[in-house]
Amino acid sequence: MSLERTLRTPADIVDAGIASHDARDAIVRVGARYAIAITPAMAELITRDDPDDPIALQFVPDVRELHILPQERADPIGDFSHSPVPGIVHRYRDRVLLKLAHVCPVYCRFCFRREMVGPDLGHALSGEDLQRALDYVAGHSQIWEVIVTGGDPLVLSPRRIAHVTAALEEIAHVRIVRWHTRVPVVDPDRITPELVDALCVSGRHTLIAIHTNHPRELTPQARAAIARLSTAGMGLLSQTVLLKGVNDDADTLEGLMRVLVECGVKPYYLHHGDLAPGTSHLRTTIPQGTALMRELRRRLSGVALPAYVLDIPGGHGKVEIEANVTDLGNGRFAVRDPRGIMHIYQDNLSPPR
Repeated sequence: MSLERTLRTPADIVDAGIASHDARDAIVRVGARYAIAITPAMAELITRDDPDDPIALQFVPDVRELHILPQERADPIGDFSHSPVPGIVHRYRDRVLLKLAHVCPVYCRFCFRREMVGPDLGHALSGEDLQRALDYVAGHSQIWEVIVTGGDPLVLSPRRIAHVTAALEEIAHVRIVRWHTRVPVVDPDRITPELVDALCVSGRHTLIAIHTNHPRELTPQARAAIARLSTAGMGLLSQTVLLKGVNDDADTLEGLMRVLVECGVKPYYLHHGDLAPGTSHLRTTIPQGTALMRELRRRLSGVALPAYVLDIPGGHGKVEIEANVTDLGNGRFAVRDPRGIMHIYQDNLSPPR
C-alpha cells in the first residue's frame, strides 16, 4: 500500500489497515497521552496481517502503554537534573546534549523522552533558548563534543540546521559535532543535498548516529540516504534499542549489524530499554541481553559488535552492562556508574501481558 503522508491519528492508522477498527478506542486512549506519527516509509513496511510485526510493534500505539510500573519514570535517564539552561544536558565533563527539536518524524512506542516530545510541545528550541544554549557551550572550554538531539533535529529545515552549525563553527573548543537521528531510515527522502551541506561543520568532524532497530528498516531508499551522508565525509554510527518481539534474537541482531557495516555504519550502542512510562512490554531483561551479546560475539567480528549499555536511572550515566552490572537475583542488579558508585537497578516487575 502506497501512502503519501504521515499517519498521525487513530483514524489514519485504522484507515491504512495497520490496526483493526476494534483497536481504535485503545489507540485513542494511548494517543491522548503520547504522540503518534508513522511515516509512509515505515507504514509501508508493516505486514498488515501479522499482529507481531516488528515494525508495527515499534510505532503502532498499544494499550499496554497505559500500564506503568512503579520503577518507571517520566525522566528515566535524568536529563532535567543535568540541564543548566534550556536545551542543554551536561552529564559528562567534555560533552553536552543540545536538544534542538521537540518533535520527531515518527514516535517510537518505547521512547525514553516520550514525556518531553510531541507536537504539543512546540517544534524546536526557541531562538532565545538556543542562544542561551550556545552561550553555555561557548562559556565552558572543556566541551569538546556537542551531541545535537531532541526529538529529532533532522526534522528541522536545512536553513535552521545551517544556522546551528555556523554558530558551532565559531566555538573553537568544540571539535566534534554529533547528530542523533532516525530520519535516514524512517524518512530517507529528507536527506537532501541541501540538508547534507547544512550538517557539515567547517574544520570539525561531523558524526551521524543513526537509530535503527531491525534490518527491514534498511530499505534501498534508507541505504541511499545513508550513502549521501557517507559520501559527504561524515562518520556514521548506529544506535539500537533491544526490544522484545522486535530484535531480541541473535539472528535479527546479527542481520542488522551486518547490514549496517555494509552501509558504512559502525554499530555503536545496543541500548537496554530505559524505564520510560508504559514500556515494560517491550523491555527485555538484562540476562537476556547479555546472553544475546555472548552469541553475537561468537558470530560477528569486532567491527560489527555494538556495546550493550544501560543508562542508569536517575542521571548517573551510561555504562557497558557486561563490565559494570552484577546480578543480585530476583531481578535486582548492582550497577557501577562511571564514578565507581554502586546503584541498584530493578528489572521488569509484572509487565502487562
